[in-house]
Amino acid sequence: MILLDVADIKKRFGPEPVIAGASFELRPGDRAGLVGPNGCGKTTLLRIVAGREEPDSGRCLVHTSARLGYLEQQPEFSPHTTLHDEARGALADLVSLQREADETAEAIAQSADAAEQERLSARWDHLQQELRRQDAYNLEHRVERVLDGLRFSRSCYDRPVASLSGGEQNRLMLAKLLLAEPNVLVLDEPSNHLDVESTEWLEDFLLESSAAMIIVSHDRCFLDRVTNRTLELFQGTIDSYSGNFTAYRRQKQQRLLVERRTYEKQRIEIAKAEEFIRRNAYSYPARAEDRRKKLARIERVLPPREISAPAMSFPPSARGGDIVVRVEGLAKGFGRRLFADLSFDVLRGQRWALLGPNGSGKTTLLRCLLGLTPADEGQISMGVGVVPGYFDQQLAALDDDLPVVEAVDPRRNRLNRQQRRDLLARFGLTGEKALQKVGELSGGERCRAALARLAAAEANLLVLDEPTNHLDLWARDALEKAIKQFDGSVLLVSHDRYLVNRVADHLLVIEADRLRLVGGNYDTYRMLVGRDGGGDKPAGETDEATAGAAKDKPSADKPTRKRRFPYRKVQDLEEEIAERQATLHRLEEELIDPAVLRDGQKVRQIKAQIDQQRLELERLHEHWDEAVELNW
Repeated sequence: MILLDVADIKKRFGPEPVIAGASFELRPGDRAGLVGPNGCGKTTLLRIVAGREEPDSGRCLVHTSARLGYLEQQPEFSPHTTLHDEARGALADLVSLQREADETAEAIAQSADAAEQERLSARWDHLQQELRRQDAYNLEHRVERVLDGLRFSRSCYDRPVASLSGGEQNRLMLAKLLLAEPNVLVLDEPSNHLDVESTEWLEDFLLESSAAMIIVSHDRCFLDRVTNRTLELFQGTIDSYSGNFTAYRRQKQQRLLVERRTYEKQRIEIAKAEEFIRRNAYSYPARAEDRRKKLARIERVLPPREISAPAMSFPPSARGGDIVVRVEGLAKGFGRRLFADLSFDVLRGQRWALLGPNGSGKTTLLRCLLGLTPADEGQISMGVGVVPGYFDQQLAALDDDLPVVEAVDPRRNRLNRQQRRDLLARFGLTGEKALQKVGELSGGERCRAALARLAAAEANLLVLDEPTNHLDLWARDALEKAIKQFDGSVLLVSHDRYLVNRVADHLLVIEADRLRLVGGNYDTYRMLVGRDGGGDKPAGETDEATAGAAKDKPSADKPTRKRRFPYRKVQDLEEEIAERQATLHRLEEELIDPAVLRDGQKVRQIKAQIDQQRLELERLHEHWDEAVELNW
C-alpha cells in the first residue's frame, strides 16, 4: 500500500526552479531520510507534502487511511494555556471519547426504557473497546512520558505557553505531534533545540513507532539510527537509496564511480564523432552526414550527480607549550551551581569535547577558560605561546554591516583583498557572496564566514561552540576533516555526536550529579555508561584506563542479539559476495561499452541491474557482519 505518492512535483520562487520534478513513494514501515545541501528545497518539499504549500505542477496523493502529522517550524499556541494543557490537547479526540463514554454510562443509569438501555449499552461497549485499543486510560502517563523525554521538568507543567523560550516552544510542538500519533510523520529538523539525551530518547521513540516517516535532519547519528531509506534531493530531483545515511554514502560513492566513468566515456565517444564529422564534412559529406545522424540519436548521459563540499582547512599553527590549558578547582554558578571543583589539563595536540544537557554550563565553561566570564572559584592557566581562537555560536564576532570580504579579517587589513577572497572560497563563499553584507547571508553562510574568520586568526587553540549549527551534511564532513587535520589543540562544544565521535580524543561530560572525564570519544563514553550504569566517579578522575580494560574483555561477555538473517556459514556468504561483486564489475564494464552507450534503453536496463546488485551486496554484507558476530 502506498501511503504517500509524490509525482513530478515542480516549484519555483523566481527564474530558477527550486524543485524540478521530484518523485517518490512512502509505504508502511518506511522511515525515509530526506537529505540534500542547504537551499535545495527540502523544507519546501515537506510543506507541499503536508499540504501547507501548493506545487506549481505535479501531484501529491495521500492515501485515505493516512493521518499525516507535520512538525511546524513556527509554533502557534494559545498564549493563555499551560504547557501541560497544550500538550494534552494533542489527545483531544481521546478525551472527547472518554467524555462520551462517561455520558453514555450516565444515560444508561437514568434510562427506564429497555430498548434505549440496550442501544446505549451497545454504544458504551463500542466506546470501551475503542478506548482500550487506543490506550486511552493512560493519557496522563503518555503525556508525562513525552514531556519528560523532551526534558520538560514537572515544575514547568503549569507555566503559560507564552512564557516559554523559542526552543521550549519548538519542543512543545514536537511533543504534541508525538502524542497525536499520526501514521505518517513529516519531520523537519526534529532534533533542533534538543540536547544529546533528548535526541537519543526521540530516536528510541521513533524506532518504537509504527508510523511511516519522512525526516529532514542534519544529525548524521540520528539519520543512521532512525532511517531505513534515504531520498537525496539535488538539483530539483530525487534519487532513492536503500538503508540509512551511512549506507547511502557508501552507495552514493559507488554510483558516482560508475556515473563518472560512463559520462567521461561518452564524452570521448562524442568528441571522436564530432572530430570525424569535422574532418570529413567536405571530403566525404555522406559519411559525415551519416555520423551526424548517429550522433543525434545518442541519448546523452547526464553529468555525475555530485554534491560538492567546501574544502575547509585551518592553517598550520605555531607550537606552544606542552600544557595548553590547566584548570584547577574551577567553580561557577548563576543562582545555582553549574560546576564545581573541576580540574583537568589540556595537552598540546589534544581534542576535547564538552557534552551535557542544555543549560548545564558548557558555553559558560568555555567563556571562563577564555577569560570572557569570571569564575567563582579556582584557577585557569593558559600555556606559554597559546593563541586561542573562539567560534561563538551566536556569531557575534561578525559585523552584520560589513561586507563579508572585510568582516573575515579579525585584524583589519592584515590580509589583502585577494587573500581574503581566497580564504572565503576555501569555506565555500565565492563570487557575489563574498561581497554581500554579513547580515544578508543565510545561517549556513554566516557560519562558514565565521569559520573562515577563525582560520584567519591563526590560533593554535580552537575553541568551538556549536560550530555545526546551520551547516548541511557535506559542510559538516568538511569541518570534521579540517579539525582532524589541524595540528593544534581543540576545545569543542557540540550536540553533533557524529562529529564528536570522529574528532574528539577526550570528553568532559556534565551529568546530573557530577562531571565525568573520559579518555576517548563518544563511543567510549557510551560504553562506559552502559557498563557502570552511570555510577559515581569524582570530577577529575579519568575513565581512560577503565575504557582500555573494557575493550580487552573477552567476547563471551558481550550480550548476544537476535538474528535478522537465517543462519549461513561465513565462507558461503563470502563466496556469494565475491560472485555478486564479479557480476557488478562485469555490468559496470558493459555500461561503458561504446555500443551500449548509443542505446539509451540498454543503458537504463544495465543501470537498473547494477542498482539491484548493489542492494543485494548491501544485504549480504549485513548478513556477513551478523554471521561473523554470532556464529560462535
